[in-house]
Amino acid sequence: MRAMTRTLYGRPNSLNVQKVRWALAEIGLTYQHVESGRGYEGGNDQSWFLALNPNGVVPVLDDGDGTVLWESNAIVRYLAARYDSGGLWSEEPAFRAESDRWMDWQQSTLLPAINPAFWQLIRTPAAQRDDSVVQDCVTAANAAFKILDAALADRRYIAGMRPTIGDIPLGVTTYRWLNLPMDRASVPNVEAYYARLSERPAFRDTVMLPLT
Repeated sequence: MRAMTRTLYGRPNSLNVQKVRWALAEIGLTYQHVESGRGYEGGNDQSWFLALNPNGVVPVLDDGDGTVLWESNAIVRYLAARYDSGGLWSEEPAFRAESDRWMDWQQSTLLPAINPAFWQLIRTPAAQRDDSVVQDCVTAANAAFKILDAALADRRYIAGMRPTIGDIPLGVTTYRWLNLPMDRASVPNVEAYYARLSERPAFRDTVMLPLT
């Protein structure tokens, strides 16, 4: 199964798919969205999908010219570098590295701090939840978001005064954390950052969705 136009494979409620959808919308790129993955029939366990991504997970982007990518942060970097130089993508190495390191931090530190709580609170029946997992996440997430809060003390966005690739994974994860029914530390800079992101139509349309 091959795409003749740009196609994104994945489900709208996936955090990693939301990163790519936000990047596409922010840049203004058109695409076909094939909903696939958990909860969709004929999805990522099919041979045609495994030919695109042997890991069998979403998102996958087929850019329509033979370029097929998986791993959400890599897709965001690719889209920005190819289609939004001077916007989400900076040609200045040090500025871009500032965005890059926060993208990696989102994957290695921030998301692991909240993801177990997300699964417990949103995708696990109440009778089967492990409250100790949630409490561990409260501690870890509060510590991580205090780091982000300190970084945002003197800037509007994570790399400076304008949005870059680094804000996409951070913004998606921040939305999820702020909408989980769990205790949160006071992080005024993160809350102001989130308010700025919420003013962006692309963020509202692709990220600010019910948690399911």
